[in-house]
Amino acid sequence: MKKMLSLAAGLLLLSALPSFAQKASVSTNLLDYACLGTFNIEASYTLSRHWSLTAGAKYNPFTFRKDDRDRQFQYRQQSYSLGVRMWPWHSLSGWWFAGKLRYQEYNHGGLLSRDTYEGDRAGAGLYAGYTYMLSRHFNVEFGVGLWGGHDWYRKYSCPVCGLTVKDGRRWFILPDDIMISVAYVF
Repeated sequence: MKKMLSLAAGLLLLSALPSFAQKASVSTNLLDYACLGTFNIEASYTLSRHWSLTAGAKYNPFTFRKDDRDRQFQYRQQSYSLGVRMWPWHSLSGWWFAGKLRYQEYNHGGLLSRDTYEGDRAGAGLYAGYTYMLSRHFNVEFGVGLWGGHDWYRKYSCPVCGLTVKDGRRWFILPDDIMISVAYVF
């Protein structure tokens, strides 16, 4: 009886370990580049058949001038995230649900109005999507999410003048990571 229980426990333990198949991927969201040239990368590592760990970064240093009258617009940011994905079928393929912790330093404004905001945000997000396998090493990912948390901000009356209108702290919920990503799977 003890041998049967030991054998069953051993088989259960071995089945929980990930296989030595494709375990990691690196992806970039094509829609972030359309957001005024935001560079981005996300790495994913498979922990088991249904779970993977993700880490990502976004960076946008660009300021655009509308004309020579000191009018400009920008969506500058640096953002870092760490999260997990749950794959109901199999990791790196099919439907997924994710949770992330995220930090963002931002400065945006001048696009729709002259108001400009800068500050820091920290929070967590929930995401969902689908990963379609194109080949053994390439995937296309579609997804969307929301993130919320705390924002320490400062509002200026225009992107150039630097006249502070308001500053403070507030809670936020924002759409995040509308994505069409290309992923390379190792």
